[in-house]
Amino acid sequence: MIIKNIGQLVGIVPEGVLRKQGAAQGQVEVLENAWLEIRGGRIAGFGPMASCPSPVNRSDAPEEINAYGAMLMPGFCDSHTHVVYAGSRDGEFLDKINGLSYEEIAARGGGILNSSDLLHRTPEKELYRQSLVRVKEMMAKGTVALEIKSGYGLNPEDELKMLRVIRRLRESVPAAVRSTYLGAHAVGRGYTHEAYVQAVIDLIPRAAELADFIDVFCDEGFFTVEDTHRILSAAQGLLRPKIHANELAVSGGVQVGVQHQALSVDHLERTTDAEIDALRGSDTMPTMLPGSSFFLGLPYGRAKDYLRAGLGVALASDYNPGSSPSGDMRFVMALGCIRMRLTPEEAFNAVTLNSAYAMGLSHEYGSVTVGKRAGLILCIPGFDLTKIAYQYQTPFIRKVFY
Repeated sequence: MIIKNIGQLVGIVPEGVLRKQGAAQGQVEVLENAWLEIRGGRIAGFGPMASCPSPVNRSDAPEEINAYGAMLMPGFCDSHTHVVYAGSRDGEFLDKINGLSYEEIAARGGGILNSSDLLHRTPEKELYRQSLVRVKEMMAKGTVALEIKSGYGLNPEDELKMLRVIRRLRESVPAAVRSTYLGAHAVGRGYTHEAYVQAVIDLIPRAAELADFIDVFCDEGFFTVEDTHRILSAAQGLLRPKIHANELAVSGGVQVGVQHQALSVDHLERTTDAEIDALRGSDTMPTMLPGSSFFLGLPYGRAKDYLRAGLGVALASDYNPGSSPSGDMRFVMALGCIRMRLTPEEAFNAVTLNSAYAMGLSHEYGSVTVGKRAGLILCIPGFDLTKIAYQYQTPFIRKVFY
């Protein structure tokens, strides 16, 4: 198909540029009054309307879509989600309202362990059904690529059940899905800490048959730097790391992640200059999750400091039942602007190209580049990047392409 009369074609990036860092994160190339062609699900070409291919009278002539002057942009890429879970934790929502902290709820047996209990009782078919609803909800809001973690199984059988559900979701939807083994999300019931770390390690070869990445919740009250090093060392050559770090405390998770060449280190609500220094010159993408800060009342990540240091930043939803029950990446972009003081351009690159990079997909998604997958959002006329973040509840999507 050919999309014609595009008011603004946004997010044009040359081939080979896989992430944006420092001042470049605030730069977005825009082509006014444009066309774009899609063939075989990929971007085949684009340019100004003056160069738009003329219609031809033949059976394989492309379908034409008139954008009526609207913006066409890359779809959202969400590099950190936990959307495979069972039931709800709305009871804990009331606990939070009544003043209990995330740590207090976890200490009472709630939080991740509550989700683990629910998941254990839920048949795999029903777990898939509930999770598919959430994935389709995210897609309807413009997400074209997402990562999904295990981590609510907390025993070998249920962790593998989650990974099978993620694989089935990947096969069921046109959005790109990446899978992460997060056995080290919390210590499973009935295990000592040491025995559980060993169980996580023992499952790695089987998990590697289903997952793309491995993750560890390296934070206060969960897994230590030493635990993380052991787990990631065992996964070397099988699964590339993506690390939970510095949500609850300055944990050392960033440093151990960089040491093991993690693709991303995620959360970063607590940051010192040492974390910024550790990330300089690395291939690791700092990923911040403002939905968790919003829902839990945590500090927001120091995104502007990272950019001033020459680093790039990705933003993701952290969609999960306990600390960020939303996969709306447009809201994530808005929080990046409103609470983290990113410009709309910086936030846009954080939820598209950089978030695609943070799950190993920026060679296929996250920008308007010839040859990439046509994961695109055609907007309703009248929207630009600023208005998407500013009018963050007004519907803006006419059509999503995959």
